[in-house]
Amino acid sequence: MHTASDRHEYPAHWEADVVLRDGGTARIRPITVHDADRLVSFYEQVSDESKYYRFFAPYPRLSARDVHRFTHHDFVDRVGLAATVGGEFIATVRYDRIGADGMPASAPADEAEVAFLVQDAHQGRGVASALLEHVAAVARERGIRRFAAEVLPANSKMIKVFTDAGYQQKRSFEDGVVRLELDLEPTDRSLAVQQAREQRAEARSVQRLLAPGSVAVIGAGRTPGGVGRSILANLRDGGYTGRLYAVNSAFEKDREELDGVPAHRSVREIPEPVDLAVVAVPAEHVPEAVDECGEHGVQGLVVISAGYAESGPGGRERQRELVRQARSYGMRIIGPNAFGIINTSPDVRLNASLAPEMPRAGRIGLFSQSGAVGIALLSRLHRRGGGVTGVTGVSTFVSSGNRADVSGNDVLQYWYEDPDTDVALMYLETIGSPRKFNRLARRTAAAKPLVVVQGARHGGAPQGHAVRATRLPHGTVSALLRQAGVIRVDTITELVDAGLLLARQPLPAGPRVAILGNSESLGLLTYDACLTEGLRPLPPLDLTTAASAEDFHRALTAALADDACDTVVVTAIPTLGETSAGDAALAGALRSAAAAAPSKPVLVVHVELGGLAEALSAAASTAPAAVPPPVPGTAPAAVPPPVPGTAPAAGPRPCPARRPWPSAPAPRARRTPRPPRYGPRRTPG
Repeated sequence: MHTASDRHEYPAHWEADVVLRDGGTARIRPITVHDADRLVSFYEQVSDESKYYRFFAPYPRLSARDVHRFTHHDFVDRVGLAATVGGEFIATVRYDRIGADGMPASAPADEAEVAFLVQDAHQGRGVASALLEHVAAVARERGIRRFAAEVLPANSKMIKVFTDAGYQQKRSFEDGVVRLELDLEPTDRSLAVQQAREQRAEARSVQRLLAPGSVAVIGAGRTPGGVGRSILANLRDGGYTGRLYAVNSAFEKDREELDGVPAHRSVREIPEPVDLAVVAVPAEHVPEAVDECGEHGVQGLVVISAGYAESGPGGRERQRELVRQARSYGMRIIGPNAFGIINTSPDVRLNASLAPEMPRAGRIGLFSQSGAVGIALLSRLHRRGGGVTGVTGVSTFVSSGNRADVSGNDVLQYWYEDPDTDVALMYLETIGSPRKFNRLARRTAAAKPLVVVQGARHGGAPQGHAVRATRLPHGTVSALLRQAGVIRVDTITELVDAGLLLARQPLPAGPRVAILGNSESLGLLTYDACLTEGLRPLPPLDLTTAASAEDFHRALTAALADDACDTVVVTAIPTLGETSAGDAALAGALRSAAAAAPSKPVLVVHVELGGLAEALSAAASTAPAAVPPPVPGTAPAAVPPPVPGTAPAAGPRPCPARRPWPSAPAPRARRTPRPPRYGPRRTPG
């Protein structure tokens, strides 16, 4: 993509996919000699006003000389970048190196004039900000340290792009023109601006996927069974509040519906806009479906189809092409080979997954790179989500599959500002960018608890994952997680335990733990586990196996009334021959005792031989009280860990308002600015 006269070869490393302010995507790349027709078409779609702002005079069309100048660059002193969607230009930026006299120059001159032009239909999406960020990085690479720009005073949008970028700048007014000079050296403010723009854009892109106004299931079979038909039924039976469509190219021409859902042979035939498409067709038919979605203006895809990187080198190339194809239309992808996504919000009720039942609504967000682990997490939360403090369930669930596009980092950006999620649980097999994940996890964990299981400890990354496996040793990654304030657990059982605990319980005032129960062995195990975690357990109180429900009530009441106790762990084993009535009596006794001290957490550790878990759930008679969000800038305190081999149930009482997270350890306060880097992970707004 270069000519013999070019001073440098085509700089492919300048290409990048970016997420824009509205959650859509665009491709940024250098402009080449082959882009003449695209440039002319782009300019024809720009309004006369925007052309006037760019050239300071009426300029209805580009001359042949203009087209040649704007498409021929040496990629050193003259550079042009374009933002594209669907292969067509939506915005351009160029710089020309100048000397002290303002005339064209070469190195060592370190100043350049810069100018933008954004198609009117795409203004307000943050395209110019994205281009400025990228062209500034290109300029620094070529030895340019300052940008100069002349802007008409009436062009307030472009002036705002420059002033909001965070670079040190000078402004002057001469001959009716605002002259801006920007120092391109990154500053704390410019890096903060980039990260804030990244957060808004990535969060918005995930929000568009999780809260669509309409969904099309592509590949809904004509006969019962099959993946597409199952997902269609799950969406319908889950009570999805938006418009739902069934799509299959094999439908009869006169078919109007499938299972009560409007049916179409192609997405193009749907008369209304479609926000999300769930693709469940064989891999060889996915490209056609993606083209249809892109041309119809679909905003995002959940690709259930398998046969991609998990199947070998050929599938890996199909996966790369799938991402390129979707991004060319501005769409984001969850998958391929994904289990699906869920949003239990009553305003959405989206079950675009293979889970046959909508999970209980709640305040826990789930992310899993593995579909099988995602199923296990949903199953455990569904089985154990009931408790004496009310039902605890899921806010949103994302199974990323091969993680070709949307990753755990994107979901963290969404959860950080999601008012419906109080606790975030993640199963991660790989971390593609430990530095970025650490930054996002640190910020999220300061606002709400973040619990992580790190899988794939010895076997490397699953074959389907688009990113390389984390090269850091497992212990190093664990240390990074701890420094970021993340609660790291070892198994998905502990992940669910921690999630239920954090979603239901108040924070303990300190590390002092009272332990009581009818099993001396469980009491000692709990005592040792508390010591291991740096807590201060009191000597366990053994009530003996002959303890009655009244004995538990008296012991728990006394422990909660003790000012030397911050948390109580109750251990319980079923008595031989005990009936469900005994379990119910014990559950009621625990709930009654705990109601007198609602500010202290109570954990019930029980051996699942009897019916205590069900009895604890049945004892619930009130829903949790409204929980205000924790105060940002603080960190979670240590909580008593579950005893291995047992299952902690929620403390028996309605959950009071949370206290703010205790102060974070010193490492959390160190925030070193990072310079920007090129690549698909950049998300300027």
